[in-house]
Amino acid sequence: MRGEYHQKFNPELVEMNEKLRKDAMRTLEQYGQKQISDLPEMSEGERSKWFFWNMHENLEEFRRLEPTLIGQVMSTQMVITEGQQTESGRNAVEKKVVLQCRWHLRVAYAGIQNEETYQIGDGKAELTVCDGGPPPNASLQDNQRGYLHSDSSLYPNQLFLGGWISEGLWNEVRQHLYSGLPNCHTDILLKDNYLFPVRAGFDFVVGPPASIGITNMDFCVSSSSGERRNSRRSESLPR
Repeated sequence: MRGEYHQKFNPELVEMNEKLRKDAMRTLEQYGQKQISDLPEMSEGERSKWFFWNMHENLEEFRRLEPTLIGQVMSTQMVITEGQQTESGRNAVEKKVVLQCRWHLRVAYAGIQNEETYQIGDGKAELTVCDGGPPPNASLQDNQRGYLHSDSSLYPNQLFLGGWISEGLWNEVRQHLYSGLPNCHTDILLKDNYLFPVRAGFDFVVGPPASIGITNMDFCVSSSSGERRNSRRSESLPR
């Protein structure tokens, strides 16, 4: 995970990050104050800015739309690094999953039993695979799974998700990520109640200025019933 911020309890750093956050929000305000009815006419980048501004500056009202982020996994890469020695004298192995994602925003219109989904751009998810809480170099709170950052210096005009998942979750998900079925796909779901702005008053999440802290993440695997039947049928044919 990137080292864009350090020493999360340093008061001077917190003050500086809050100033940077406010500066970023001012640049997003013209997009964030648009109405939800404007979303169909907005570009993907403008919708992303609309989402981030409302999460930071209009959270209570924005929650009523039950915003959910959906990252459709387009490709998968596994990075294995031999790290520092453990107390037993063995070299630790760090595993990281890098997912290229196509991000969507799903919102529910107030008073209407209807949901709409809008594309908000491409991005990357870098997830360390480990157990027992965030890895030591992650700069995350104990109960935090990661953060979402928009238009960072390393990934301009893209959404970046940094965080960690447990070994058990990775073992459950990886077989689907590498599935050979043509229409089987995996999504990362960041639900409304998993998302919190990294700002004053939300000290249980940390991240780069103007980012969004994530306390949990779901993985959803989808495939059609027809494909599953065809898969079972092909496996039962004599060779």
